[in-house]
Amino acid sequence: MKKTILLLSALALAACSQPAKDCAFMGGKPVSGLEVLVEEHQPEAFPGLTLRSVAFVNKGKSTLSIDAIETSRTQVQGAEVWTFQPTSTAERKDWAFPIEDAFYQRNYLGMNDSDYGGGIPMVTLWTREANWSVGVAEPVLRLVSMPVQRNGNRAWACIRQDWELPVQLEPGDTLRSVSQFVLKGQGDYFQPLQVFAAYMKAAFGFQAPVSPAEAYDPVWCAWGYERTFTVDEVIGTLPKVVELGFKWVDVDDGYQRCEGDWEANDRIGPDGMRRMTDAIHAAGLKAKLWWAPMAADPESELAREHPEMLLIQKDGSHEDISWWDSWFLSPVNPYTRAYTEGLVDLFLKEWNFDGFKLDGQHLNLSAPDYNPASGLSHPWEACERHPEFFQSLYNRAQQDKPGAVVQICPCGCAVNFFYLPYMNQAVASDPTSSAQIRMKRRAYAALCPDLAFYADHVELSDGGLDFASQIGVGGIIGTKFAWPKANPDAKESGGSLLTPEKEALLRKWVPIYTEKMLSRGTYLGGLYDYGFDKPETHVIAKDDATYYAFYASSWQGEPIELRGLDPGKTYTVTEYTADEPRSYSLDGAHPVITPVFEKNYLIEVK
Repeated sequence: MKKTILLLSALALAACSQPAKDCAFMGGKPVSGLEVLVEEHQPEAFPGLTLRSVAFVNKGKSTLSIDAIETSRTQVQGAEVWTFQPTSTAERKDWAFPIEDAFYQRNYLGMNDSDYGGGIPMVTLWTREANWSVGVAEPVLRLVSMPVQRNGNRAWACIRQDWELPVQLEPGDTLRSVSQFVLKGQGDYFQPLQVFAAYMKAAFGFQAPVSPAEAYDPVWCAWGYERTFTVDEVIGTLPKVVELGFKWVDVDDGYQRCEGDWEANDRIGPDGMRRMTDAIHAAGLKAKLWWAPMAADPESELAREHPEMLLIQKDGSHEDISWWDSWFLSPVNPYTRAYTEGLVDLFLKEWNFDGFKLDGQHLNLSAPDYNPASGLSHPWEACERHPEFFQSLYNRAQQDKPGAVVQICPCGCAVNFFYLPYMNQAVASDPTSSAQIRMKRRAYAALCPDLAFYADHVELSDGGLDFASQIGVGGIIGTKFAWPKANPDAKESGGSLLTPEKEALLRKWVPIYTEKMLSRGTYLGGLYDYGFDKPETHVIAKDDATYYAFYASSWQGEPIELRGLDPGKTYTVTEYTADEPRSYSLDGAHPVITPVFEKNYLIEVK
């Protein structure tokens, strides 16, 4: 451990072409009269990682007011700069993208909108020559920001802590930052995320989840019938589901009386849920149930009769979940926990489902809780202990039905890193593009290499039919088709109907998925740079083959190097997704191909 008193962080000087400060602010202006105490440690097991703790000491004779501190400010310089910023807002932005001049993004890890918050506590900046990440090294989520800014050719990131009421620092007092890190990495965001996850395991016992084999099977979701689906519609679709090779049936939103009152509604009937699961199992399939836990509609019996479960904000109001027009339940309230575990028993034991699709951006985080019934030592404990909600739910599910699949879908948000151990199926989470499916897969593969990644309904990909972006990156294939006819009340019924053209595509792609099962392979994220290497490339090793997936709007025969091959071997390259698969030989000493393709090119190399 190295301890020094300095005004400029030695780490920041090393990282940047121009000095950068650990700095305290009042009213947006730096506060003078402070000394900065920096503790730095470079763990031998994690080359490139520097752990930092920063303290601001009032060495003057008068009280200083501080409303923010910025620490570990780290800079890169280049004409083109890419960034990874995995936080959550209602805009549902890409996690990885190039940044332009005058760019700024706050990246607050608390609540950015009433039901959007949380994320992965690390941001990355990279150019062709440099890769730097800044993050928080704490055992729980801290309500800090990780702002990223660019002016001209310079881009920088730091850790920022803001206080609603200025901190009054008396003479001789010390103000300390959260524990944090700066990481000199390689490539894009894949390797830094690997290092971050490995450090969190070594330091705090973070355990990346391992998915059961059945979590990798292809999924048909009944959402094509939307919220007014009927039991008969689901059961009537099962023969086509089996015929096309799907193994899971996801029963989606619309069975419940309302959010919070999760008993079956009158349309489903008292025996409807069990009638569905019995039919699903009789067809040789597994059943997952959609559920938006931690939510209660204001008109629900739960909200009316059990106010002790509701999250109360500082002003006494309820926190809104805008998407469901609901209120938050306190995530670590003992009454909420007991109620939730009882629902797990109902869904898995009485209704006989085999797992869950837990849905909603509100799952990622809540505001601090001021409800006395929650028994918290301080209101923001609800944010720090938020993952305990999922720990309790997950453990109860495995107790009720060992191997139960628990998928958490935070609806466009960057996943809250701290609840990752309590899920065994990730999801592309309402992607707005095929590119989001692929960039999210890359992040999950770095953090949790043995976690199944469901690529969501193919209907959410570009054109609604981009199976190549599901399969090529190692995602689990999925669809929400309606058959033999659409639900007349569904808003998008026409888009979900299984047409002959779409059925022909499913008959092509589902067998490719189940034969190759790239979702169970090893994702090789260090071979190509996301952003600078063109075309966009993803690589998976499986059994005795290496699978390359290339993506571009158009590629006209420019050379592409197949990295990671043995120069002393000769390989057979097979275009395994082509309508008429073609094979050719490749010399490992000169592993260059010159394909011509539109949108994607997927090959198997043996």
